[in-house]
Amino acid sequence: MEKYIVMRRLTNILLIALAVLSIGCSKRELNTRVSNTTGWNYFDQKTTNFEAIEGLGNVNPAGMVAIQGGTFTKGENDEFITAPRDNIRRTITVTSFYMDKYEVTNLNWREYEHWMSVVFGRVAPELVARMLPDSTVWREEMAYNEPYELYYYRHPAFSFYPVVGVSWTQCMDYCRWRTDRVNELALMQSGNITPPPFDELEPTFEDATRNAWEEAHPGYYMEETEVTDPEDPTTTATLYTVPFDWLRDQFIFNTEKYLYDSRYNPDFGRHPKTDIYGNDRKINRADGILVVGYRLPTEAEWEFAAFAPVAGEDGLTVEGKLYPWSGYHPRNLKDKKLLGQMQANFVRGRGDMMGVSGELNDHYVVTGPVDEYQPNDFGLYNMAGNVNEWVMDVYRETTNQETSEYNSFRGNIYSKPVMSTDEMGNEVVVIDSLGRLLTRWESDDDKRDWKDGDFASIIDTDFPLDTTDLKTLLGEDVEIHIDPTDLLAPRITKNTRVYKGGSWKDRVYWINPSSRRYLEQDKATATIGFRCAMSTVGNQIPNGSPTLQQ
Repeated sequence: MEKYIVMRRLTNILLIALAVLSIGCSKRELNTRVSNTTGWNYFDQKTTNFEAIEGLGNVNPAGMVAIQGGTFTKGENDEFITAPRDNIRRTITVTSFYMDKYEVTNLNWREYEHWMSVVFGRVAPELVARMLPDSTVWREEMAYNEPYELYYYRHPAFSFYPVVGVSWTQCMDYCRWRTDRVNELALMQSGNITPPPFDELEPTFEDATRNAWEEAHPGYYMEETEVTDPEDPTTTATLYTVPFDWLRDQFIFNTEKYLYDSRYNPDFGRHPKTDIYGNDRKINRADGILVVGYRLPTEAEWEFAAFAPVAGEDGLTVEGKLYPWSGYHPRNLKDKKLLGQMQANFVRGRGDMMGVSGELNDHYVVTGPVDEYQPNDFGLYNMAGNVNEWVMDVYRETTNQETSEYNSFRGNIYSKPVMSTDEMGNEVVVIDSLGRLLTRWESDDDKRDWKDGDFASIIDTDFPLDTTDLKTLLGEDVEIHIDPTDLLAPRITKNTRVYKGGSWKDRVYWINPSSRRYLEQDKATATIGFRCAMSTVGNQIPNGSPTLQQ
């Protein structure tokens, strides 16, 4: 009897195991072969040949760390009497996203500059000049920083140091450029477009070369410039270069232009995707080949990524951290080899930028390499110190009181492409000087001031000290009153952006990731750099250590 009971229990366990196994191995009812609502087959040339692409999931972009989102408490977690109280604590949720492991380096930016120089250097050098970092940010009236001004951006010794002297606007342009280059490469590697013909950008003195080019590109004419003849310096010769409008309209690959304009098909050999039946069509977002797009992180994403609130074995996360690393002290108190060493690049006190000779503690008087110091629990380097980092948000003192409980962000502008009509009467998109879609928005689509409770940001405080022009306009008899307190009021506009993280030049308060400061988006300093982020699509990034998913 006892033997029978044991066998029966073993049989029941086996049946339960088989049932669980069968559930785990069962095929999903939803699929990309047959419609679950109409019963029609997908990819059927006898019908409409509708293509249903299998979900590809999230694949880590190069150089980025996958960060699983979640709930955390954003805002001030340290007290500092004289600091502005512009960051009250609030619990929010951040969705999963990707973020660069390192700050963008001088080498990364020089790659960007090289591409811009190759493409625009001869026909639109002003576009190249516009993207260059401002090296004069190193100048200080009472410091000798000329070596940084001359060498910091160019010299290979600083290749892996963070780029500085770049404005918020320049960083956003870099993100768009990076998106286009990554997507262009993906389409080339998948065989959907051919490489761009960089050799055609070389100028020529040969009439035959000019004629052949113009014949191959109907509607475009090479630009002519009289220059010194390289074979006879006493005479001039005609130099032919590709026209700017061809570069802008046809040569430069832009993701949005490629997707939006169904007729966009560059005439230099790039071709659309060929489906399984030999029909030509262009790649679209449903193919899963193109990345979502690089951008600056939102303030909420940046702060979440910096604190890295990863749950422990008990499923709980540590609240109230002061810095990106574990513990509550800027010095290393755990690793015996690094005991007492600073865990970030910042200023300890007046005049102490890196410690004493023979026993340097953070090693760098200004910035340091982007892979220095230990990464945080998400595998991100220098989320405190080294350089401050731009984020996407427009600054408002009351941000945490007004933004959404999930994916918090202030700065939305809902734009749409500008359309025109070509000579055939077709509606076409308008392209800007960088080969991108030109966009616009109505006043109601600009949400940067949405529910703005910070009255200082909506008061016009830009009063002139010199009232001569006003007297001329209004008349000498008009009495003009200027309130001197208005001249001291903060100038916060729709273009005032947040930066975070603390820098090599900041005290310890500012390396707390919850601290926040602001600057106009067209300004740059020697203490602000950036890193890129990217949204995920479909499923959230799975559980597990984010650093293992790189």
